[in-house]
Amino acid sequence: MIILKNDNEINLMRKAGHLLAETLNLIETKIKPGITTEELDKIAEEFITKHGAKPSFKGLYGFPASLCISVNEQVVHGIPGSTKLSEGDIVSIDCGVLLDGFHSDAARTFPVGNVSETAERLIEITEKSFFKGIEKAIVDNRLTDISYEIQKYIEDAGFSVVRDYVGHGIGKSVHEDPDVPNFGRPGRGPKLSSGMVLAIEPMVNVGTWRVKTLNDDWTVVTADGKYSAHYENTVAILPNGPEILTLIK
Repeated sequence: MIILKNDNEINLMRKAGHLLAETLNLIETKIKPGITTEELDKIAEEFITKHGAKPSFKGLYGFPASLCISVNEQVVHGIPGSTKLSEGDIVSIDCGVLLDGFHSDAARTFPVGNVSETAERLIEITEKSFFKGIEKAIVDNRLTDISYEIQKYIEDAGFSVVRDYVGHGIGKSVHEDPDVPNFGRPGRGPKLSSGMVLAIEPMVNVGTWRVKTLNDDWTVVTADGKYSAHYENTVAILPNGPEILTLIK
């Protein structure tokens, strides 16, 4: 069941989204060769809790940390630990914030120092594909109108879009209906209605779209070991168009 949010609830989600955007901006300033993923996780958790909120992911389905941190060929759900970032890596940071009863969810992929041209372009195309998608996040369009635009932009650029993991509705729960795939034919799925709030999150690979899960039962990696990038925002569907709740303008 898709849960529509009223104006007051969307305003609460704006606050959760703003705090999440601030968290990701802070983490970006800390990313450098030599820092561990565990250190980044601690910085994020301290910042979120200092502002009276909770990390959405800690304990969710048993996940042990506040951030999902995925490096290089890791797609999503990487567990922070002793891994040190190195020059030339790319690192995807996925974070959720629970504030006043509502969640926000967003992800970014950052370069670590100087990265290859391919890695730089992958990060850029992944982010741009999100913005292509939300051009279709308009009342009375269909959900997969968003999906189609994302997939087309990614594949036209020569990359592939992950199919095993998708975006989702969000609100009082991190994961609500509907699923929001980053691929598919347009004109399908539910009609977009004012008050829907969606976490739209393209996951883009340099090589094959196929992925596999490591033995920790969390970390998802590309099947061919090539780089992957992730970009996500929480988006409210409103009468005058989509509003990104997790981006500081």
